[in-house]
Amino acid sequence: MILDAYIARRFAQTLVYTFVVFALLISFVAIADTARRFSGDGASLAQIVRLALLSAPESLYEITPLITIIAVIFLFLGLARTSELVVVRAVGRSGLRLLIAPVIVAMLAGVIGVSVLNPIVAATGRQFEAVAATFDGPGSVLSLGTSGLWLRQGGVDGQTVIRAERANLSGTQLMGASFLTFSPEGPPSRRIEAASARLDPGQWVLTDAKIWPLQGAQNPEAQAETAASMTIPSTLTPDQIRNSFGTPSEVAIWDLPQFIERLQQAGFSAQRHRVWLQMELSSPAFLAAMVLIGAAFTMRPQRAGRVGLNVLLAIIVAFAIYFIRNFAQILGENGDIPVVLAAWVPPIAAVGLAMGLLLQREDG
Repeated sequence: MILDAYIARRFAQTLVYTFVVFALLISFVAIADTARRFSGDGASLAQIVRLALLSAPESLYEITPLITIIAVIFLFLGLARTSELVVVRAVGRSGLRLLIAPVIVAMLAGVIGVSVLNPIVAATGRQFEAVAATFDGPGSVLSLGTSGLWLRQGGVDGQTVIRAERANLSGTQLMGASFLTFSPEGPPSRRIEAASARLDPGQWVLTDAKIWPLQGAQNPEAQAETAASMTIPSTLTPDQIRNSFGTPSEVAIWDLPQFIERLQQAGFSAQRHRVWLQMELSSPAFLAAMVLIGAAFTMRPQRAGRVGLNVLLAIIVAFAIYFIRNFAQILGENGDIPVVLAAWVPPIAAVGLAMGLLLQREDG
């Protein structure tokens, strides 16, 4: 038990140190990249640093498997250099038994990442988009709420807010649509309720519409008109609507199930978000697989030689599995394979591969 606690503490310290080093490197890279992107838009140094710090957590969170494999390599190279691995073997502790503590620490780190870092990444990502929009222009044109989905568009006649009960997968066909137009001066000028609305190039085509004039009308209901079909100019495109959902990582994991439910109720596909949710839930298992892979190549005394080759092989195998996991995620998002299969098979297969290597190399 004391030995397990010692190994766990050493690995936790190595993991934290590696995380801090990568956090500093990513922050510097983010500052340089943000300065290149926004310096021409008049952003001050303070604004550039703020944007960089808001974008860094997402990049850091994405490379946690890489951080884990590097921390494992440093751990076992350090234990081998000080001959602690030899001492552990001398007291009769097998290599597989030695890995229990690092695996538990990695899984705890994965749980902390999903439950704590994930919401932080989602919050900083949304804040980054909001601040960046002040330089790049308005971002998202669509949002989801309990009352349906909301769109906004601008034009020479002012802003128009659109609410719909549901939509098709592309967001170009709305059912139970309501259009509220605001004049350039600010007050609402017109309200339209339509049974359906279809987005064509440059316009919305409304059917079974009722129009209420709101500007200068004493009794809007008395002056309301109906139309079997009418059009409203629009600057929106299907790509703008689809891209307004952003990435699933911008939704905290605690809010993701409810967000998926809203997407489905609104008529949109929630496949990407369902895959992302399962990928996040499988993260602790994937980090545990990284520990086993790193140990399979580096948990050997240095006198065995080929240390550099083993380190290189560990990193190559880790990157290969990471690539396979991302490829499975893409297949899951496209609906080519089931969601659970896309999220859970790569870490389970990685654990099986690592255990096979360990059993083949383990000598006691």
